Amino acid sequence: MAKPNITRWGWIAYAIAAAVIVVDQAVKYWILNIYDLPLRGSVEVAGPFYLTMVWNQGVSFGLLQAGHDLARWALAGFSLAVAFFLAGWARKTERPMLGLALGLVIGGALGNLIDRVRFAAVADFLDFSRLYFPWVFNIADAGITVGVVLLLIDSLFGDSAKR
Repeated sequence: MAKPNITRWGWIAYAIAAAVIVVDQAVKYWILNIYDLPLRGSVEVAGPFYLTMVWNQGVSFGLLQAGHDLARWALAGFSLAVAFFLAGWARKTERPMLGLALGLVIGGALGNLIDRVRFAAVADFLDFSRLYFPWVFNIADAGITVGVVLLLIDSLFGDSAKR
């Protein structure tokens, strides 16, 4: 009997990626079109948490700013390549944490790719700078960051049962 093309955890990774994209884009739609944060600039939500509109032309958390259109499309192409590579990896994964991690990174990369194609920049708005966290970010960035941390944890401890 042939092995399935996509493992159970591969499907779960794809579902997580889709959920991250939907939540990211829905929140961005609300921020941009209903709440109209670009006109408000920065609004206190609770304590040190603010909503602050930032158009990020660089990579996650505003690193490597790229104002040129060629850089925009290069970053978009890189995001797409990363998502395809990780999707190929996800289809064979057998470990829950690895599936979760890959799904978060894929969804985050594609969520920001959508912004970069639509707006020529990524819409960032989650601001915890009053806690001395200097970056304004979004749901997709959070997915990428948590996913990378989980990838590191999985690489250190994920195969411990097999060792």
